[in-house]
Order: sequence, then C-alpha cells, then structure tokens
Amino acid sequence: MPSTRTSILWAVLAAAFYALNAPLSKWLLADIPPTMMAALLYLGAGTGMTAVRLIQRRTGTRPHEAPLTRQDLPYTVGMVVLDIAAPIFLMIGLTKATAANASLLNNFEIVATALIALLAFGEVISRRLWAAIGLVTLSSILLSVEDAGSFSFSIGSVFVLLACTCWGLENNCTRSISDKDPLQIVVIKGFGSGGGSLVIALLQGERLTDGLAALGALALGFVAYGLSIFFYIYAQRGLGAAKTSAYYAVAPFLGAGLSLAIFRQAPSPIFLVALLLMAAGAWLATVDSPPAESSSS
Repeated sequence: MPSTRTSILWAVLAAAFYALNAPLSKWLLADIPPTMMAALLYLGAGTGMTAVRLIQRRTGTRPHEAPLTRQDLPYTVGMVVLDIAAPIFLMIGLTKATAANASLLNNFEIVATALIALLAFGEVISRRLWAAIGLVTLSSILLSVEDAGSFSFSIGSVFVLLACTCWGLENNCTRSISDKDPLQIVVIKGFGSGGGSLVIALLQGERLTDGLAALGALALGFVAYGLSIFFYIYAQRGLGAAKTSAYYAVAPFLGAGLSLAIFRQAPSPIFLVALLLMAAGAWLATVDSPPAESSSS
C-alpha cells in the first residue's frame, strides 16, 4: 500500500495530465468528428501504454503486479462500457459548450464518484465532503444555465454532466480492481473503449480526413487518458475512490485556465461566481476532517 503522500502525488499528476483534455480536444474537434475523437483518445491511451509495457519488459524494470482475474470481469466490462459512453458525451458537449465551462464542469465527477462510493460501497463521506458536494453541484447548475431569465440549460453542459456521471460510475468500477496491474487496466480501457467508440463512429458515418489531427488526438489520448488513468489507479490504492476524485479536482481548474488562454475568452460574471463556488467545493473536498456518520454500514 503506497503512503498517503505518494498517493496524493499520483492523484495530482493524474489531474495535471487530464487537464489538457478539454482545451486540446476542443481545438482538435474542428477537424475530427466527436465520436471518432473519443475513439482516438482511448486508442492513443491503449497504444501508448502498450509501448510503455514493452519498454518495461525489455529493460527489466516492470514491477510485479497482480493480473486481472475472472472474478474481476464484471467490473472490467462495466469500466469499458462506461468509458465508451463518457468520452462520447464529453466530446459532444465540447462541440456545444465552451472549453472553459466544460473543464470546470468536470468537477461534477466529485459528486458522482462520492455518492456512488457511499451508496454502492459504503465508503464514508465526511461533513466537509458533503458541503463540497453541495457547492460543486450549485456551481455546476450555474455553469449549465444558458438563459437565466427562462432558466433553460445548455445542452452542451448537460452532455458534460452525463459524461461526469458515467465517469463517477466508472471510478467506482476501477476502485474495485485498483489493486491489480494498472498498465493492464489502462490497456484494456484503451483498446476496449476506443474500439467500441470507433465502431459507433463508423456506424454513424464519421470519417477521418486530417491525418495530422488524428495523430494529435492519439498523442493527447496517451497523455490525458493513458498516463492520467495510470497514475489515478495508483492513487486509488492509498486514498479510495472518493478521496482520489477530490484531489483530482485540480484538473478542471487547470483545464479552465488553459481554455481561457488558448481561446482568448473573457470569463463572464456567472463563470467567475461558479469558479469561486467550485474552488471552495474542491478545497473542502481535499481537507481531511472527522467523518460524518454514514447512513450505510
């Protein structure tokens, strides 16, 4: 079992790599259809991490890890299916919402992961984390409102929230196999989810017309999904699903900052209010406190 400090480092590294996803995906979506983009991201993760595995074997630096077994099959299948749906929802959302909004909304994954961890696995949620869930949810509502007068929601934001919910479920599937070989898990995620998304993209009639953009998407997938997931799994071993997701919450802020810089957008007043609420929620989520009484035992 890794130390808490090491696990936190893995979680922050995972967040930093994933922060590249929304702004760079938004940029690449100008040349790649959304479902095809989702496929390339995971295929890039699978291909890159397979190369890492081969290098480790050749150099004799591969650590001994427990392989997945037949008992892990339900969680593995659930992980792959959810990882097909989540990035497709995110890519569709990015085509209809700003990259900065989408980046911040990724923090809703804290809410989904923590509540599912509580309900499905009995993982204790502290009072501070409950407060964080409330603040993140309120911020997500603000970021999703398209017309405050009629209180209509942005369809792009709704798709991003659907992606976060899928990833919240997926985080808890991965939690159940986080003691197994992280490289094997990422390779299965990459080729399983990427292959599934590719089939859906081709059935929808999506095609690649820009080879350079496709290579960029594969490289982004290796870093933002492959390396990020790899470090995330290591973090879960020492922190649990809810706590790892909380430290991972720095990713949306990094992503939002990169998005504003890349697309040269001035943040709106609602965005700034949502940013403050999201920051407060993320901070509460990362501060240790005595746990509240759990309703499930």
